[in-house]
Amino acid sequence: MMTQRFFSRVLNLAELLGEKSYFLFGPRQTGKSTLIRQTLPDAVTFDLLSPEDFLAVSQNPAVIEQSIGSNTRCVVIDEIQKAPNLLDEVHRLIETRKVHFLLTGSSARKLRRGGVNLLGGRARPMRFHPLLMRELGTEFSLQKALTYGTLPSVYLSETPRKELAAYSGVYLKEEIVAEGLVRNLPSFSRLLEIAAISNGTIVNFTNLANDAQVPRTTVYEYFDILKDTLIIDELAAWRESRRRKPIVSSKYYFFDVGVASMLQGRSRMKQGTPEHGFAFETWLLHELRSWIDYNESGETLHFWRSQSNLEVDFLIDDHTAIEVKAKQTVGNRELRSLRALKEEQTFRQYICVCLESRRRHVDGIDILPYGMFLNELWEGRYIH
Repeated sequence: MMTQRFFSRVLNLAELLGEKSYFLFGPRQTGKSTLIRQTLPDAVTFDLLSPEDFLAVSQNPAVIEQSIGSNTRCVVIDEIQKAPNLLDEVHRLIETRKVHFLLTGSSARKLRRGGVNLLGGRARPMRFHPLLMRELGTEFSLQKALTYGTLPSVYLSETPRKELAAYSGVYLKEEIVAEGLVRNLPSFSRLLEIAAISNGTIVNFTNLANDAQVPRTTVYEYFDILKDTLIIDELAAWRESRRRKPIVSSKYYFFDVGVASMLQGRSRMKQGTPEHGFAFETWLLHELRSWIDYNESGETLHFWRSQSNLEVDFLIDDHTAIEVKAKQTVGNRELRSLRALKEEQTFRQYICVCLESRRRHVDGIDILPYGMFLNELWEGRYIH
């Protein structure tokens, strides 16, 4: 059961659509439909999950134009990947009627790989994310976020574990199969759970294939599906290190820490454990990705690891290096990798985001409580 509470989202759809049409992609239950209802109440909307709407527009795309009045400024097509043939009509209407479209979906895979018309740049892509700390405001709890994640339907539920179990079991497995993306549900389910155990780590695809009992080519295919359906993010390695030879393989993170934990079979997130550290890191990446996407800043994220296993978790472009420590006391040992990276003389700012209660400055490194860091991030301190 989910309580009827709503939060203002950072993303301002009305403002975006005042300028241009947009593709808005995000995993199911991130809150896209709720945001549309709240902020675009006057938009002409077609929900392709509704059999009535789907049949009407897929059989006769002209229904879209017939529903547009002289004062219509915005049209929403929800779950556009279910009828990609509509994009030709959308393209025509953008040109001839000068209306702006919001085209939402939980996967861009069918659109990108189906050879369909992607509107030739007439609609910008935007990714939508689960709830942020600043969106939850006084109702934010770090422990709850790390345990259950921040999908609205889960975080706001009176029974979050049950909601999370249903999401992980039904959507991530069965609905992906229903979309025709995979044919073998048992092997995909095994791979999904093994991938969750590898969350936040460099993936050895050969070992993963052996554990999942599938060919390595199948593992690559499944990871592509998980990336295309926005379930996992690839974090590329920073390769520009001159003083120390870097690792070049990517790391992979689930879009929501609660989903990763559920698939890992973890029921508790005890502070001080490695699992708690990975959860804190995954959650902070979610916050960073959201900041980059919603600001359309074009910033890139990488991580750095040397062959000698020195590692810095997140690098924003070439200006900010961020080490994440789920600790209430940060000592010299926790700053060792940042100090090593400083020798490259590439980045301007070096930050350790942690659970300490106040800001400190040590040897050119800012040690910041996570809340303070996120406030400064959204205030624009870490933009190039």
